[in-house]
Amino acid sequence: MTRIDARFAALKASGKKAFVAYIMGGDPDLETSLALMKGLPGAGVDVIELGMPFTDPMADGPTIQLAGQRALEGGQTLQKTLDMVAEFRKGDNETPIVMMGYYNPIYSRGVEKFLVDAKAAGVDGLIVVDLPPEEDEELCIPAQKAGMNFIRLATPTTDDRRLPKVLQNTSGFVYYVSITGITGAAAAEAADVAPEVARIKAATDLPVIVGFGIRSPETAQAIASVADGAVVGSAIVKMVGEGKPVPEILAFVEGLAAGAHAA
Repeated sequence: MTRIDARFAALKASGKKAFVAYIMGGDPDLETSLALMKGLPGAGVDVIELGMPFTDPMADGPTIQLAGQRALEGGQTLQKTLDMVAEFRKGDNETPIVMMGYYNPIYSRGVEKFLVDAKAAGVDGLIVVDLPPEEDEELCIPAQKAGMNFIRLATPTTDDRRLPKVLQNTSGFVYYVSITGITGAAAAEAADVAPEVARIKAATDLPVIVGFGIRSPETAQAIASVADGAVVGSAIVKMVGEGKPVPEILAFVEGLAAGAHAA
């Protein structure tokens, strides 16, 4: 059982929904992003998604694209992102960490080396948005064998014919993308999300977490009420980009977490 599995089991046992927060590793610099990461559990975050900066993030809107650029310009590398996880683990051995990004940096490092290093650092799961199920032999199956969850995205365009393929080797949780388009674009609507979550849950026992388009405690609560939890990324990353101090960002995150937990 991974930390992700354990966390969702504990949440379910206590009747709570999950709150997942995304930050970009190394944005705007290593020190600030590590301080923010360390503060997330205390702000109510159940699972941390840590972005691996990449030069061509095709699923991300301008907010997260710019975060990746800031991180890369500041000297962030895949190794430094793994180092962040290892440093975080010195003070927190329970909060699940999912590394999220694109396949190119992992491929460049070498899959086997990456998985060994990620596991040693304390990574629990991966979301690699540009690897479809047809490429499971590349990373998904080796990651599962290494004891990590491989989390897949389902979207409004994932029809009933495609869904079983998407779910085939997924573990940890299913990340439902609430809108068609890029991160940070439209607003998520619980009325649209509810039937889609129900459709996915009819096909899997995994928790279904909803992200994209959640910017307020109210929306986090509304979305979490029709799913197993909510993810917020762009709204947090936007504050980082505006140069807001870490305590102010964490206070915002605390409000979002309280919204999701109230569902």
